[in-house]
Amino acid sequence: METIRNYLDNLFASLPRTAKVSELKNNILSNMEDKYNELKNQGKTENEAIGIVISEFGNIDELISELGINVNSDTYSQPVVTQEEVEDYLKVKKVMGLQIGIGVFLCILAPAFLILSSVMVENGVLFTSLKGDAAYIPGLILMFVLIATAVGIFIFSGMNFERFKFMEEGVSLPMGVAASLKKRHEAFNPTFYLCTIVGVCLLIVSPVTLFVSSMISEEAEDYGIVVLVIIVAIAVFLFISAGTIRESYEKLLQIGDSAPKKKKEDKVIGAVAACVWPLAVAVFLFLGFVYGLWYIAWVIFPIVGILFGMFSAVYSIVTDKNDK
Repeated sequence: METIRNYLDNLFASLPRTAKVSELKNNILSNMEDKYNELKNQGKTENEAIGIVISEFGNIDELISELGINVNSDTYSQPVVTQEEVEDYLKVKKVMGLQIGIGVFLCILAPAFLILSSVMVENGVLFTSLKGDAAYIPGLILMFVLIATAVGIFIFSGMNFERFKFMEEGVSLPMGVAASLKKRHEAFNPTFYLCTIVGVCLLIVSPVTLFVSSMISEEAEDYGIVVLVIIVAIAVFLFISAGTIRESYEKLLQIGDSAPKKKKEDKVIGAVAACVWPLAVAVFLFLGFVYGLWYIAWVIFPIVGILFGMFSAVYSIVTDKNDK
């Protein structure tokens, strides 16, 4: 039976990965398996049964012509990958998710440590000799150290993933590998949903720290902001680490957000994100350095996050309607 599957995998390797082709391949495999089992029951040897099944298969070009499959589609030249390459890709992608999650975690924590150190200096807990604007110096140093560390992690992660970039553009999977990946994808979904639920709950609960701290004292409110940012950072880490693993399965299977029709949409959203987030950081630093509004300027990040999420959702809905 494995010989028949490998025969079909090689036969369909050069065809576009569409729903119609996948359905055709599965139907052919089912018919060939039925014929193989029938021949075996008639007393044929395994080699005889396989030879007869393959010889009676017919001409695939006729089937392609009847179904009107376009062999000149963009997926025509997709490379065929092995089980070993798939496993290596999944391992590197999982580590990459953790690394990016940690990097983003540090970036979110950076302004929190700036606020924390400034409050502690002003309250005489640390660096009591620093006064006025100088109170922000330790926090600024730590903030830029954290951001620099995060950038280093991003670069290192990207360099490790470089050899697998071609797999992000779409690959052709052997039938057995694709079936195994689908099962693993389905098995991971509960973990992904749990991480998403926990992350969303953390985001919803996070403002409680402000309410509680403001009821204690004005000084405690500053610490409440720091706790809020830490909670948000944990939630984002869960989203990224779990989301990257799920994305790795979807990239290989070309389903969900990794389906071909989503690629153009993702490029547009990615281009907007590349402009919006650096601008948000610039506004944050401007308000802090020029007006000394470090204690409130951090709200720019959740505001931009909400607006960007709304834009992404609306853009997805509009493009989906235009495609129909």
